[in-house]
Amino acid sequence: MIELFLLMLSTVLVENFIFSRFYGICPFLGVSEKPDTALGMGCAVMFVITLSSAVTWPVYHFILEPFGLAYMKTIAFILIIAALVQFIELFLRKFIPALYTALGIYLPLITTNCAVLSSALLNIERGHDFMYSVAFGFSAALGFTMAIVIFAGVRMRLEFADPPKAFRGMPLTLITAALAAMAFAGFSGVKLG
Repeated sequence: MIELFLLMLSTVLVENFIFSRFYGICPFLGVSEKPDTALGMGCAVMFVITLSSAVTWPVYHFILEPFGLAYMKTIAFILIIAALVQFIELFLRKFIPALYTALGIYLPLITTNCAVLSSALLNIERGHDFMYSVAFGFSAALGFTMAIVIFAGVRMRLEFADPPKAFRGMPLTLITAALAAMAFAGFSGVKLG
């Protein structure tokens, strides 16, 4: 149980998908203007990554690997992820239309979000069992959500800043993201377990 907790803590802080691995930067920069929209995107990504980790593990171990189709894992995982994203898109359109509109083009882009696919692929590469795969997927998504919500709060504060003209807009956003990534790099020296 301790090992599972350490895996989750390490995935959220030390191996944060956005600040340490730079996965999922497109929605990170595109949807992090308001904390509520960022939280909505984070929850959608959390659902997709956690569920895709739970679905891709048995597909790989019980279908692809036994039939010698392990080389097809990337294509199979993308199809599974695309189906999950379609489910979320239909759900949000029906029950939470304001969030669906706020996420815009970034919602279908979850399908091609490298954070989602890399979570499934890293589970296989690291040899995680089913429980560790789901925990890793959930933790990766939690770290993604934490990063995007924190950054949305920072970006809201930056609206009141008066930087030099050359730094306004995206340059200041990128510099701020780099500083946040440097802060998270401090966790890399922490030895867990």
